[in-house]
Amino acid sequence: MDCATTGKRVRIERLTAVTEDALSILNLYYEEIEVVLRDTAEKVTALIKEPAAGLWLAYLDEKAVGCLMMRPLEGHSGSGECKRLYVLPEARGQRIGELLFDALEEYAQEIGLEWLYLDSKEDLLPALRMYVRRGFHLCERYNENPQATVFMRKRLRAL
Repeated sequence: MDCATTGKRVRIERLTAVTEDALSILNLYYEEIEVVLRDTAEKVTALIKEPAAGLWLAYLDEKAVGCLMMRPLEGHSGSGECKRLYVLPEARGQRIGELLFDALEEYAQEIGLEWLYLDSKEDLLPALRMYVRRGFHLCERYNENPQATVFMRKRLRAL
C-alpha cells in the first residue's frame, strides 16, 4: 500500500520469528516511553509463536518504522491485549499506527477474539485519540502495570 502523504510504500508484516528490526524498534520504544518492565528477546520469541499473539512491524520503503504486539490476556477469556505501539518520530503522521492496528484487529477477528484491551499513559495524547477513534473505551484497571494510568477496551464481536 502507498502512503498518500509521501508516496512511500508501507508494508505491515506479522512476524513469525524475531528479527533485528523488531528488537531495534522495541528498544527504541522502551527508551522513548521509559518502560520499566521490558520484554526480553526470548520472551518476544515465545510470544510470537503463540497462535493468539503476534508482533506486527511496519515498513516504510523497506525500513522498519513501527511495531505493535498482541498477547492473550490472562483471566479474560476470548481477549487479547495490545502492547508496544510505536512509530519512529520521522514516520509519524502517516497513519502507520492505524495500519498496524488494522492488521492486528483483522487477525484478532480471524482467530475469534471478542475483546481487545490496552493500557497507556495519560500523557500519550496522540495515541489515546487514535484509540478512541478506533472504538476503544475507558475501562477498569485490568493489570498491575505500574506505569499505566489509562485502561481501555474494545469489543470486536458480539456474543
